[in-house]
Amino acid sequence: MADSKIKLKKYANRRLYDMAKSQYVTLAQVSEMIREGNQVEVIDAKTKEDVTAFILTQILLEESKHKNTLLPLPLLHLIIQYGDNLLGEFFEKHLQQTLNAYLQYKASVEDQFKKMLDMGMGSREMAQKAVSNLNPFQSFFNQFADSKESKEEKE
Repeated sequence: MADSKIKLKKYANRRLYDMAKSQYVTLAQVSEMIREGNQVEVIDAKTKEDVTAFILTQILLEESKHKNTLLPLPLLHLIIQYGDNLLGEFFEKHLQQTLNAYLQYKASVEDQFKKMLDMGMGSREMAQKAVSNLNPFQSFFNQFADSKESKEEKE
């Protein structure tokens, strides 16, 4: 992952300009940058205002067009009804913490599952060796094999 901050300028014509690469980028490209682990900062070229939240929301809305839903309708109604005051605080404090906790839990479960699979593979091989060496009648059969070999040697 890149894990760096990319600075973009937003012009009045809705175009986004990547200042480091000196090129225009699309919302889809900005979305891909974020998926690669980068943070973006978008500044309005005219007002110098930080419009990052607006652009990220726009990306979410564009992507939700394909799925025909972003959030459940009752939640959308609440967001419009209460505006930025109550829900903004909720999203900032609680939802972000919940999502971070979920992602950490998911990563730990995946790691634990991988360890169990690795351990299971090792256990399977150890069990096969143990079973092959654990034949309780092996010494009994070896006596006959030894006596058969000695008879064949005598002949």
